[in-house]
Amino acid sequence: MLSYTGHPLYDVGVATVTAFVRKRDPVMVTLADLAAVADFIEREYQREPLKSFLGVAFTTNAWFNQPAFTKQPQKRKDYARRLLRSLSEGSSGERCVFTGEPATAVAFSDKLPPGRAFRQHVPLLTGEDVINFYPWGDAGLPVAAKAILCLQAFPLGCAKCGGRLLAVHSDNPDLIYDFARAFLEYNRRALDLAQKAGHKKMPEAKSSAKTLLIVTLLEIERRRWEEAQDRRPSSVTAYHLTNSGQSNPLDERNPPLEIYHLPLEITGFLFSLVSDTYRSEWNAIAERAWQMVLPAKRKKKETDEPGGDQPRRNFLYEDLFHLPDNAPLFVRRYLLRIPVRSQREDDPRRLYSLRDEASLVSWKLTELLLREVIGVDKARIEQIRDLGDRLAAYVSGENDRRFFTAFFGERNYDLFRNALIKANLAHVKRGNPPLITLDPYIQVFEEGNEVARPDWRLARDLVLIRMIEQLYNLGWLGRNIDVLPETAESTEEKEEGF
Repeated sequence: MLSYTGHPLYDVGVATVTAFVRKRDPVMVTLADLAAVADFIEREYQREPLKSFLGVAFTTNAWFNQPAFTKQPQKRKDYARRLLRSLSEGSSGERCVFTGEPATAVAFSDKLPPGRAFRQHVPLLTGEDVINFYPWGDAGLPVAAKAILCLQAFPLGCAKCGGRLLAVHSDNPDLIYDFARAFLEYNRRALDLAQKAGHKKMPEAKSSAKTLLIVTLLEIERRRWEEAQDRRPSSVTAYHLTNSGQSNPLDERNPPLEIYHLPLEITGFLFSLVSDTYRSEWNAIAERAWQMVLPAKRKKKETDEPGGDQPRRNFLYEDLFHLPDNAPLFVRRYLLRIPVRSQREDDPRRLYSLRDEASLVSWKLTELLLREVIGVDKARIEQIRDLGDRLAAYVSGENDRRFFTAFFGERNYDLFRNALIKANLAHVKRGNPPLITLDPYIQVFEEGNEVARPDWRLARDLVLIRMIEQLYNLGWLGRNIDVLPETAESTEEKEEGF
């Protein structure tokens, strides 16, 4: 009966209808199932709390929201029939832009040609009176009967987030379905609770759009991992949208549509993180990245809403959207625990402390990030890890606090290089093999003879992560905790990718 086409709005609508009738495959949806969805929409869209909220999807001119129909219930019922129950009607002679099937012969308003839809029927279109941007003044989009029903169901498979809809699409139909089902189940519970409590508003999601996207994706991936489902690499794209006429596409601060994309590298990274191998280390870092609640400055609106006391943003999750371009800062902030004092008061990254959180430094997570997200080859990762192991053994064995301090904090590459050479010479003079030989050193830190790589500081941070983890396990850091700097340095340096 139904199938995915690749259009995000239609596909999310298809997934929502399929989840609503508790099926997994849209092909298995029947005419009776579509009638059940139409019954729900016709009943619930006309009353609160959906009636007012769904203006962000279909405008206040939609059939269920049209003030002129308040005293004309039969007219509203007639428009509901046209949009939700026109499957048995004929074709207008045009092809549906979403499915390629014949468009319905039913007119969705008295002003429109049969089968043509506008912004009060499909989000993000122009109004029926706006024809100047259509070829030859041919306004509206032809749609099939089942397509317009799925598009009417589309908001139920989205999260209400920031007064907008958050719709999630993917090149993997299973992910489209899982997101739509998760949001649909939440919306139906919220709808039931709101109606029982007499509330006229649907509750907002407890998180910001990007954080909600990551939280939901991690939950989906965790369930798929536990159920040992077959999984293929898939990207995810989220659409945070409103159909409000007050939103201006030219306003960068408040556009009607924002798109958040998670490429294969990030989704593969997240899928690995929910496994038993990485879950505990990742969760420990993620728990310390939630926005802090400041009661004295809490807004009244937030306190009045269910969940208003809960943090809305997770800075770790939201910085995932800036990878791999922002990898150097990501590594320093979250994996090396370098604080950023200049952030807002509710930003927990201001309070990060390597002295207090050395146990969170994880080479295992760092290695996964290098492999899955940044695309560093295996040989280079092994060189960085081996160098960290040898330097940690040297610092612990010789108790060379000065070298550790220089390696950790030196910002001048020549001085950094000299510190390594001095330590190497001192180690050899004691009758030991070299700490580091020429080829590995050049491959980690230099582009050529005495020419530093643009990302040498990132390479240093990666070696440091391995060193600190090893020194923590050896107990040396516990005995020399004062060598770790307590004052934050600027992390706003621009570095080239790895």
